[in-house]
Amino acid sequence: MGLFWDLIQQSELDEQKGKADSLDERVTQLESELEKTKALLLKTLKLLETHSGTDINEDGQIG
Repeated sequence: MGLFWDLIQQSELDEQKGKADSLDERVTQLESELEKTKALLLKTLKLLETHSGTDINEDGQIG
């Protein structure tokens, strides 16, 4: 019974490690997507400010 229990525990540990690895990968992917979204938002804001002539984000500059 002891050997069987050890195998079950090892299997569960391996499964948890796999989940942690996939979670780390997912976090990395989401961070990358967030950076791309921020860059696109900033680019869009600059174009919108330039087109409208309005300081939308109130940073004291247009564009």
